[in-house]
Amino acid sequence: MNKKPDMQNEYIENLPLNKLAAFENHPFRVTQDEELQKLVDSIKENGVLIPAIARPKGDGFELIAGHRRKFACQILGIETMPVLVRDITNEQAVISMVDSNVQRENVLPSEKAFAYKMKLEALKRQAGRPKNNLSPVETNFRSDEKIAQETGESRAQIQRYIRLTELIPQLLDMVDAGKIAFRPAVELSYMPKEQQTLLLSVMEAEQSTPSLSQAQKLKALSAEGKLDEPTINGVMREQKGNQQEQI
Repeated sequence: MNKKPDMQNEYIENLPLNKLAAFENHPFRVTQDEELQKLVDSIKENGVLIPAIARPKGDGFELIAGHRRKFACQILGIETMPVLVRDITNEQAVISMVDSNVQRENVLPSEKAFAYKMKLEALKRQAGRPKNNLSPVETNFRSDEKIAQETGESRAQIQRYIRLTELIPQLLDMVDAGKIAFRPAVELSYMPKEQQTLLLSVMEAEQSTPSLSQAQKLKALSAEGKLDEPTINGVMREQKGNQQEQI
């Protein structure tokens, strides 16, 4: 293998795919869609033009960027691919993984949600304890603001995405599918998971999804300890027939 060390203690090497493990809790899905097929066609014709990124881990390597390239190579029966190997910390790996993926097209809300959460937690760990008499709130604000500046999203929007990680999987899947709008989904995320499950049953029975005002009402009733299945039914039936969002 052609190992090329450089000044930053990193090198590019053709590595066997079976030595490249997926990033732990990788939030980005690899789906067999049109975009992946274009990548497969490109690799078939030209090979892997941009090396993946990985770091040493155990007896092999952990992929930081390049999960789709690896999958495309597997489809084509290619056993190795070029990889930029970097020896970096867990926090650096998380930040690099998120930054390498979150800006690509067609990123699902759930993917952004878990990616932003992972990056925020990594930035907080990197920052360590507050310094110069700053409070934890101020330290967390800086981490939120950093992600906002780097992604072009507002700080409030970053926090809204992270809230989605509190949804039960079935509701989060509906957000990804466009069956529940983003802002109502954020409001629903404040409800305990047991109440979210009750809401899901009502939604399936009523064949409708909550509007923003309904979601806000459900959130408020939940906070007051007044939300049960009959109450959820009542709120959902307040929606006029011509306003229903069909599942």
